[in-house]
Parts: sequence; structure tokens; C-alpha cells
Amino acid sequence: MRLSWKSWIGMLLAAAPAAAMAASCTTQAELKPEERNALIAVGTRLTTAIAQQDYAMLQAQLLPAVAPDWEGMRNEVEQGAAMVKGGQPQLQEVYLLDAATQTATADTQFFCSNASGTLTVTINMRALPPGRYALLLASTAGTPQAGQIGLVVVWDSTGATPAWKIGGISVRQGAIDGHDGVWYWTKARSQAATGQPWSAWYSYELARYLLLPVDFLSSPNLEKLQHEQAQIQGPPGPFPLNLQEGTRTWKIEGIRIDTTLRQADLGITFESMGIADPAAARTEAVAVLSAVLKAHPELKQNFHGLWAYASRDGKVTPVIELPMAQIP
Repeated sequence: MRLSWKSWIGMLLAAAPAAAMAASCTTQAELKPEERNALIAVGTRLTTAIAQQDYAMLQAQLLPAVAPDWEGMRNEVEQGAAMVKGGQPQLQEVYLLDAATQTATADTQFFCSNASGTLTVTINMRALPPGRYALLLASTAGTPQAGQIGLVVVWDSTGATPAWKIGGISVRQGAIDGHDGVWYWTKARSQAATGQPWSAWYSYELARYLLLPVDFLSSPNLEKLQHEQAQIQGPPGPFPLNLQEGTRTWKIEGIRIDTTLRQADLGITFESMGIADPAAARTEAVAVLSAVLKAHPELKQNFHGLWAYASRDGKVTPVIELPMAQIP
């Protein structure tokens, strides 16, 4: 999973924080025309620069407070090039987030409701300083991986000319092999109904990953997905999980979706013996992957391949990725 959200805000969501006071959200439809037009113009300019790999323009638009994070943002844009390059960015959602009256930095929860109040999107920000922000979500039409872009822009009034500046960038694929998040959601339901709980669990994870370019936004649809996923008997938790094969017991520290190669892979983190020889380390990793598939053969037909990550003394190192057909 390659989401590198670089910002001093620290917005990657591990668990929904308690709501901070004095925060409000305005959806795109409810914005005043001048605010809507300004944010659309900013979003169009920045997402086009991301699609075109215009690093000079992006760096010039950074909020001064996040300037030290530029290399991380550049890397995010560079690694996302194949997902968005050649496509035409289209803004899908704009949320104006007002926390200007907060008295201090705080975990902040924004509730973004439509005019009738029948649909509410929740945005969770961690360690958010007082200020005005906007979350801009875009897709790129015409790209095989259906690239998605997430931007947080911050109102900067410190310069000679107040303007919206970049606070964070995320670039994520929206499809794998032509299949989007809804397709994987449907696949997860089918797997759950046909006695393939592990495959269903990770298909739900993949569906969630493909549906949005950021991890700190929740919607009724995503809550429904999470509820469905919680009903199945999927991977046990918490890890570690011990797998016995012959005389050896492998300690599996975690399994997750892994889209490093833009494929529907799973990443297996295991406790390694700390083997220094590359060939021997590969043999160890392949044995672990083989043990996982023998324990859960359903995974072989439902995912592209497996990554092996060796864990030793608190350090995790990628060892190998193999397509399912190459795992004995």
C-alpha cells in the first residue's frame, strides 16, 4: 500500500479521533459561488500539474510549513506518474473545512452533510492546527489504472498575497486490471457467500483502497463495506499467526494488501531467522509463502501474487514478490 501523505498535519488516520469543537465543513454544492470557483480553479491547476509531473509549479505552491516534506511529496507524485499521466484530471469532490476558531492544535472531525442532511461524509484530521483547509478529490479519465488524486490545501494569509497552498498530496490507483473498487466489493461478497473468508476479507480491503485516494474519509457506503467485512470470519486477529509446516513453525506477523506493482498482491510479513545470504533468504521467503498458500489455498486463485517481508530485530525488509503460479 503506497500512500505517502506528507504534511505537518499528520493526517493518516489510525482510528477516528474524538471530535474537536469549532469545526465545520461545507460541501461543494453548498459553497458560495466565489469560494467554489476559487477552489475548483486551484484544484484544476494543481491536479493538472501532478498529471504533467510539473514539480517546479508544485513546489512553488507549497505551504511554507510543509516545505521540509517536499521530497516526500515529489516522490508521491513521481511514483504515481503511471497512474495519472496522459489522463485528464477531473475534480469529483470539494470540501471546505473550517477550523479557524479552534483555540489550539487538536484532533478534529468534520461532518460534511448535503443540503437535506440525508448524506454525511466524515473527515478526520489528526493534530490539526487552527485554520481553513479544503480537501479536493479528483480522478483522471483515460488512464488504465484510473488514477486518483487527493489534495489538502491550506489558506495561507502570511504572504503578500493570501492564497490556497498545498498541505498534502496523495496519488492512488482506482483500478487494477480494469477492475475498480465496486468490482472488488462485489467479488468480496461472492467469496464470502461461497466459503472463501480469507479471500473475501482481503477483497474488501482492496475495494476500500481503490474507492478513495485518502484514508481519513468515511462515508455511508464505506461504513456499509466495513460492516459487511466485519460479518465474515476472515484472518484471525491480532497477529502473529503460527503456521506449522513439517518441523518448522513460521511466525506470520501480518498480512495486508500490497499494490506496489499495481497488482492485487498480498504482503506477508514473517519473523525471519536473519539469514544474510541472499539465496538462502529467498529460499526462506519462498517457504513462508508456500506455507501460507497451503494453509489457505483459496488465496491462490483470487490474487495475483504474494510479497514476502522479513522481520528481524524490529527491521522489516522486502525479500521477494512471486506470482501465485510460481509459488510451490
